[in-house]
Amino acid sequence: MCVFCKIVAGEIPSHKVYEDEDTLAFLDIAPVSCGHILVIPKKHFVNMEDIPEDELSKLIKTVKKAGKAIKDGLAVAGYNANVNNDPAAGQIIPHIHFHIIPRTEGDGLRLWPQSKYKEGEAEEALRKIKSCIR
Repeated sequence: MCVFCKIVAGEIPSHKVYEDEDTLAFLDIAPVSCGHILVIPKKHFVNMEDIPEDELSKLIKTVKKAGKAIKDGLAVAGYNANVNNDPAAGQIIPHIHFHIIPRTEGDGLRLWPQSKYKEGEAEEALRKIKSCIR
């Protein structure tokens, strides 16, 4: 059983922000900023490809509630809602979860670096991606 399933089962304590029949939102134990929330489905799904669309819809509704609560409760200007999908993208716990990270102007948190496509690279990526979309 993964650590998030243990939190859902009550085997590991958490600081619950919100809970309904299908989802749970709680404070991250290693926050990027004060009020950093994790939002998870109560059922175990590994990643975005694993979770059924109806379950993802329930999860997104809770992400929206948690984001609004962060803005209103902490009086912050915004937040990042992020999913690290698979280990290569930084997913540590194999249970899909959204990070809701409170943001303020000038907080110093930097997003990933950006670059530019080389000649023909965008078209090649587009071709490969479009060939797999269903």
